[in-house]
Amino acid sequence: MSLAPKASNVSRSVQSTYVMPPDTNNHQTLYGGKLMSYIDNVAARAAMRHARQQVVTASTDSIDFLYPIKVGQEVCLEAFVTWTHKTSMEVFVKIISENLLTGERMVCATSFLTFVAIGEDGKPTEVPGVIPGTPEEKHLHETAPARAQARKERRLESRKLAEAFGTKRPWE
Repeated sequence: MSLAPKASNVSRSVQSTYVMPPDTNNHQTLYGGKLMSYIDNVAARAAMRHARQQVVTASTDSIDFLYPIKVGQEVCLEAFVTWTHKTSMEVFVKIISENLLTGERMVCATSFLTFVAIGEDGKPTEVPGVIPGTPEEKHLHETAPARAQARKERRLESRKLAEAFGTKRPWE
């Protein structure tokens, strides 16, 4: 079965929040783990919009923290599916901070994640291809195969590490 491809913008998902003191560390900047949670959440919604299926996170390829997000700023996350394989989807997330008093906005982080669509039987299920529209979408779509290859190699290395280290405790 081959599904009709969908435009990247169909999957676009946006989330924003105001950064409050409890969300921050001792430097008054957003906790990295908090931002990682936001990233996974918005990326999962983009993947579900594209596949119209339940999804699971298969990989967080990268999160590049470029600038701190400070207390009192708004953080806005924009996610969309950039590329698909048979059952998997690569999702790009752009994280923008905004000083609400001055209007200054900056991309403060970027991230790539991979999700797998899960059918009603609980098994991976086919997903539609992607039709990029904007220059940003086209660039990410064209460069996705190289990221997919790097992801495959990293996954093999992770499996080797898991086998080498196993489940033994260091003192055993």
